[in-house]
Amino acid sequence: MKHLFLLALLIVPPLALAGPAGGARAPATVQVSAQATVSRAPDRVYIDVGVKTEARRPQVAAADNAGRLSAVIAAVRKAAGPGARLRTADYSLVPQYRYYNDGKAPTVTGYAVTNVVRVRLDDLKRIGAVIDAAGAAGANLQQNLRFALRDPEAARVQALSQAARRARQAAGALARALDLKIVRIVSVQQTGVALVPPGPILYPQAIRAQRMAPATPIESSGIRVTANVTLTVAVAPR
Repeated sequence: MKHLFLLALLIVPPLALAGPAGGARAPATVQVSAQATVSRAPDRVYIDVGVKTEARRPQVAAADNAGRLSAVIAAVRKAAGPGARLRTADYSLVPQYRYYNDGKAPTVTGYAVTNVVRVRLDDLKRIGAVIDAAGAAGANLQQNLRFALRDPEAARVQALSQAARRARQAAGALARALDLKIVRIVSVQQTGVALVPPGPILYPQAIRAQRMAPATPIESSGIRVTANVTLTVAVAPR
């Protein structure tokens, strides 16, 4: 597991903020912002496989698609193993038109049916086998695969905790440099937690690369979780 940390400091020096007339002055404050980035290797992948069929009649196109996709699903389930989960990601039945240049209204020439299944796979070693099985069984759509984390919340919490600790450390260092001491924490703001997975990969190219170097696609496609914390502390002279 690799942790990358970025730190940004912002001094807000209301060292002489006046309170209400005749009242005590508000305490001086220092504000710091810290960012922490945690990088984790993915342990889950989503693979889209699908079938597109065309026919003059919608019933024929739909029936052909259903038969071919059933074969794809059976092959994928076998290759993916019992831990995989499949669900429909997209289905459409749309007419195909012929258009004319003489202003004549377009005419329907047939129908196209598209059915895409999304495979959730936790055994990343089976990626190539799943794609190969789908293609051999009749999948004909150029889809993609996307890496993910099984427990993204744990990564978010870790990044947020790291950012908060670094903000506190930065506030202390800044106060000491100014010959001040921290009296209390005024406010803490979580200004953003972002999970940045690697982008979708067109799997014909991805699988060829994986066969040449099986570990490369997974190790080089780390998922980064970034958290930002803004901390405001009250300070006083030492």
